Amino acid sequence: MGLSVISFPQCVIWVFVPRCLLGVLFDPEVGTVSGRALAVSIEMRPRPVPAPAPGILLLAAAGALLAGPVRPAESLQCPQRDRFQEELVLKPLTSGDLAADFQFRTRWDVELGREERSRNRVSHYRLFPKSLGQVISKFSVRELHLSFTHGFWRRGGWGQPFLQAPPGAELWVWFQPSVSDVDTTWKELTNVLSGLFCASLNFIDSTNTVTPTASFKPLGIINETDHKFLRYAALPREIVCTENLTPWKKLLPCGSKAGLAVLLKAERLFHTSYHSQAVHVRPVCRDELCTSTSWELTQSLSVVFDLYASGSGKREWSLFKMFTRTLTEVCPLASQSTIYVDITDKDKINNTYELMPPAPMMLNTTVHGKWRSYAVYNLLNPQLYSTSSHSLNIALKWKLSKQFAIPEVPVFYAERYVSGFGLQTGKINTLIYNNHPYRAFPVLLMEIVPWYLRLYVHTLTITTKGKENKPSFIHYQPAKDRECPHLLEMLIQLPAKSITKIGIEFERALLKWTEYPPDPNHGFYVGSSVLSALVPSSINMEMNSTKLTPLFTRLFPTIDSSIYFVRLYTEALLVNLPTPDFSMPYNVICLTCTVVAVGYGSFYNLLTRTFQIVEPSGGVAKRIANVIRRLRGVPPI
Repeated sequence: MGLSVISFPQCVIWVFVPRCLLGVLFDPEVGTVSGRALAVSIEMRPRPVPAPAPGILLLAAAGALLAGPVRPAESLQCPQRDRFQEELVLKPLTSGDLAADFQFRTRWDVELGREERSRNRVSHYRLFPKSLGQVISKFSVRELHLSFTHGFWRRGGWGQPFLQAPPGAELWVWFQPSVSDVDTTWKELTNVLSGLFCASLNFIDSTNTVTPTASFKPLGIINETDHKFLRYAALPREIVCTENLTPWKKLLPCGSKAGLAVLLKAERLFHTSYHSQAVHVRPVCRDELCTSTSWELTQSLSVVFDLYASGSGKREWSLFKMFTRTLTEVCPLASQSTIYVDITDKDKINNTYELMPPAPMMLNTTVHGKWRSYAVYNLLNPQLYSTSSHSLNIALKWKLSKQFAIPEVPVFYAERYVSGFGLQTGKINTLIYNNHPYRAFPVLLMEIVPWYLRLYVHTLTITTKGKENKPSFIHYQPAKDRECPHLLEMLIQLPAKSITKIGIEFERALLKWTEYPPDPNHGFYVGSSVLSALVPSSINMEMNSTKLTPLFTRLFPTIDSSIYFVRLYTEALLVNLPTPDFSMPYNVICLTCTVVAVGYGSFYNLLTRTFQIVEPSGGVAKRIANVIRRLRGVPPI
């Protein structure tokens, strides 16, 4: 069956199929087909009919164009099965910094069944990135969570983040139950993701991969929760750079050409105190009854700008000052494009700053158990853009020179450090803080320690307010040299207004000389501890999912209005191991070469050189002396 397409200036696209004439109206502002047929003519004949001449097709198209649209009953429905949303949350921090959180969400209404007929539906990609979709389909991935982070989120001065990630790279994946060999599939997946995101994920192997039994429950809709299909790994030494940001931006439907992605300039994003980018893929319910599921891709990027280090020495900011760009047009494929500016602290500092341009809408909602106020800018509204420059540049200006808000102490946070002396033994200490005034809650702690730090489990101590605190659940998987790391999971109860200290001693192993990195004296990294808890809320949070709220609040859904889920990471540790003096081989080589060159060279010359007796002859000094003697009238020598 043949197919020909003719386009007209009136944005009407005519598609000619043998025995079928179809006209579809195209909307250039939205970039999609309206799905309304202007004229359809089908003629069925028992014998083959030759293709109509071009002149007849043009006459038919012109006649259908003059005829106008058909009735709604004759309209052709073409619903879109995917949608794209983007948002930016700007939050002035009490330390004087500014946090910018981008989130881009793509939802694709396709079936996630294991049948072959369901897989055939995943063939046409419109908004969902095809490169990532093929990887998910190839390796039977149920959930995928990948993050690259540079720096550490300081909760004491910055407060609670929307989504925290550990320093370096983190990857955890849930596979489909149909996967027979999870370890082999995991290794192949890490190699593919390494090439897709230009990262060192190919260094993930059995020595840094674990299978948690209690942590990292699925965030989407999964019936099977057998943890043998879960794999987790972290590379705390991974460096995040532009090579990781470029493929991340290419996954967006509009790339970095339109919408909020225009602000993602690598030169400015990496000149920050904190940078974290992540990719989350999970299945979600398509409706309230969850009769069908959809793919959901969430791309998040969080940065913290140091306004004082930027050169101005002021807390005033604007989009152009932070990103050196302004917003000129919205992504035509986005169904929602919003900017939220956190103005919760405005009343605490006596209303001493103002936003330009003024926000057309205000929003009060609950985030992390507290009320937050946001100024909302809907980028789909053309009235927001300046009439002269046709751009939007949101700015905050202070009425007074210096105004600071009192920093809020987080309800739940943790610290981690290494104690001890020498290069034989040491101790890992973790401090967990519960600053809630009257509520106690449990916390799930997961520790992953490399095999070259040999833990002494009998030295594990947990103390709270000077008393022993016994965990209600503990799971320990011992390490094997050069095969797998230590895995320790514990469920600990945290009393109200308490500090819980966890300590465990270890012994440093001596590695083979080929196992040391190029800079062994820099130290060896130990990944961050992972703490998961349902923190009690000081207020009753809103559970209305239809109300306008930032997308970041929907990643960890909850059904109880009195608690909210928090997953935080501690600092990565840097441990020194017994390191041989790698300069000694160099010294030995230099000394050996010198001895060989001097000793063997002299002996070889004595054996091969020929000695001859040569009669002495007058030199230059003798000639000069004879000239002087002639001048004096003395006979020469």
